[in-house]
Amino acid sequence: MKKADLITILIVVAVVCGFAFIPSAWDWFLTTTTNHGLLMSFFKFAILGTFGEMLALRIREGIYIKKGFGLLPKLLIWGVLGVVIASAMTIFKTGTVKLLDGGFHLNGKAAEWFGGDLSWGKAFVALCVSVLMNTLFAPVFMTFHKITDIHVAETGGTLKGFFSHPLNIREKMSKKINWDIQYGFVFAKTIPLFWYPMHTITFLLPGTLQVLFAAFLGVALGVILSIKK
Repeated sequence: MKKADLITILIVVAVVCGFAFIPSAWDWFLTTTTNHGLLMSFFKFAILGTFGEMLALRIREGIYIKKGFGLLPKLLIWGVLGVVIASAMTIFKTGTVKLLDGGFHLNGKAAEWFGGDLSWGKAFVALCVSVLMNTLFAPVFMTFHKITDIHVAETGGTLKGFFSHPLNIREKMSKKINWDIQYGFVFAKTIPLFWYPMHTITFLLPGTLQVLFAAFLGVALGVILSIKK
């Protein structure tokens, strides 16, 4: 085990123990999440999403960070994406319940199931939310995230480079993305096999924990993609 691994483990353990054994810390987290949901989403994804990429790099190359990795741009990108994801989760939760109750004539049953205790009805609605969000929203989101990753790498991993060069989405989509991997693996495999079931679990959790769990899923997927590579 390298020194960096030991430091990483100690930091993770310290954070977990802090929330587990200091009641005021957990109370602060829940209160702040309730009162400032989008702001907390920014920080949750900025920290956990970037950590997931660092962990993926450790698995692939044996180090957590390297020249050109782009720590600051990645923190910013993940934070912004966290706000987008949290917004999408709210939109699809509300919209899916409305669709099931109105379009499929459940007459309020979907809202009742989804707002109630754990049941097969609640699991069904959660699955519907997950399938719709990951089918309609996730491919666009994942593609844009891939474009920003390419842009960070091409501009040297600095904030100045990131903002001083045009993103040039058209060129990156047509020439820089490997669509065999992006579609054949990321879309066709991770969405139905990973994101559908994992986000179903996400939508069964209390609202204050859903975005946090979704951010942790980003860490898990980073490990999965690293193993694939």
